[in-house]
Amino acid sequence: MKTPAKKILIAGCGDIGTRLGLQLAAQGWKVYALRRNTSALPPPLIAIGADLGDPASLRALPGDVDFVLYTATAARFDEAHYRAVYVDGVRNVLAASPSPNFFFVSSSAVYGQDDGAWVNEESATAPRHFNGRVMLEGEHVARAAGGVCVRFSGIYGPRRTRLVDAVRRGQLAPASPVVFSNRIHVEDCAGVLAHLFARRAAGDEVRGVYLASDDAPAPLAEVQRWLAGRLHVPAGQRTGAAPVRRAGSKRCDNALIKKHGYRFLFPDYKAGYRAMLGAD
Repeated sequence: MKTPAKKILIAGCGDIGTRLGLQLAAQGWKVYALRRNTSALPPPLIAIGADLGDPASLRALPGDVDFVLYTATAARFDEAHYRAVYVDGVRNVLAASPSPNFFFVSSSAVYGQDDGAWVNEESATAPRHFNGRVMLEGEHVARAAGGVCVRFSGIYGPRRTRLVDAVRRGQLAPASPVVFSNRIHVEDCAGVLAHLFARRAAGDEVRGVYLASDDAPAPLAEVQRWLAGRLHVPAGQRTGAAPVRRAGSKRCDNALIKKHGYRFLFPDYKAGYRAMLGAD
């Protein structure tokens, strides 16, 4: 007997969700993609126009999906908006389309460490800023419903060029004090999620929290200076102030996700940025 195709609802289907949805669709999954403006969603994703903050607009969500992925992105950096997106929206989707396989995309912002310490899934979460505190609240909502949380570190890739743009402007962090940074290429974000779904669908134990970041945390100054060389930014232009950081200084340990069998497409910043920048 042929195994029925898996069905997934991707709530807040932006860049990561679209990449993932296309991967899953190519594997035979039926992919429902929810966002307010559906014009950018490519086939074969099944577009659903709805607002995560409006429960009435979610009444028609499919209720028989095998997986639900919540991967919304805040449009503004303020606490009320964050709570609406990462707490209220999660509750709304859980109420409208409950699933035994609910996944919530979270962030390494839930950690508050600022001393270069290594952090993993068991590390203390005492975020210093509202974004981390609200994201942690969203995790609690998801986990109370049996959900799995995936904490991504700094996401970069095509159309995610904030650090590259700062380096082009000559805005580099000082070498001292050392501030560690962590990152994950957007293709690996989709890859990690697809891997966890496949493991879960196969009956393997996938639960709790996963920290997803590449193999090589590095000082921010090191990353920027390597980029400056790659971008041919003259030393005399490297005088601007670095962008304000909200992420503290920590090193993300990805041992658990690798123990579960995932291998990174871009294991360090050099591999990822070379792919982004090409021959620049």
